[in-house]
Amino acid sequence: MTIRVLFFAYLREHCGREARVEVAEGTSIADLWTQLRAQHPVLQDASVRFALNCVYVDTAEVLHDNDELALIPPVSGGSMATGAHDSYLITGATIDVAAVLAAVTDARAGGIALFVGTTRDENDGRRVVRLEYEAYEDMAIREMRAIGAEMRQRWPLVGVAMVHRVGIVPLAEASVAIAVSSPHRDEAFAACRHGIDRLKALVPIWKKEYYADGSRWIGSCHADASHTPGAQAAARQAAAHAHEGAG
Repeated sequence: MTIRVLFFAYLREHCGREARVEVAEGTSIADLWTQLRAQHPVLQDASVRFALNCVYVDTAEVLHDNDELALIPPVSGGSMATGAHDSYLITGATIDVAAVLAAVTDARAGGIALFVGTTRDENDGRRVVRLEYEAYEDMAIREMRAIGAEMRQRWPLVGVAMVHRVGIVPLAEASVAIAVSSPHRDEAFAACRHGIDRLKALVPIWKKEYYADGSRWIGSCHADASHTPGAQAAARQAAAHAHEGAG
């Protein structure tokens, strides 16, 4: 059987965008993971979730011919999907906040809550010079839809809109926006907060911060060795200690 394996964020930088792997009938994700770790040293200490055909699964899942398996590193926290007063977008363009608000505006709504996340120039005491976002777009839209449905089950909402930008995002510009409309403001506030918290926890979008002296993927906390002097040696030493501890 042939399995298409997708890599993202720092895994993509080390393993490539994708690989087609031949496996035997009855192979599980756990079996393939063992095989991949033997082929790619960077996977030895990687913490990932597995998405099979855009659905999160556990490692016991058995693979089938032409399956697509995505290795999802911890998330950092344009295709558009829309429904009745719902809009979900991954875009490489500047986020139009007015359009996000317009997507949920309705005469039935007595309140609209809007959250806009912007890129800042400092994190953990380090000066950030630029940021870059990457997404597993098909699955990101699916997960955003699921979060929207979850919000609608908990609160009487009129509209939900979620937009996340990918690619290079200049400092002080919007990287994510969520708008929620409801007959009453309390529900709109609560649903909007829930939406951004769930998006950052579940949606496969990664952020890379660039500094004057290096870079790292947020979520994976994996330093970019090509930009940080001595990072490769430190990584090898850490891996050696981890191996000794495992014994």
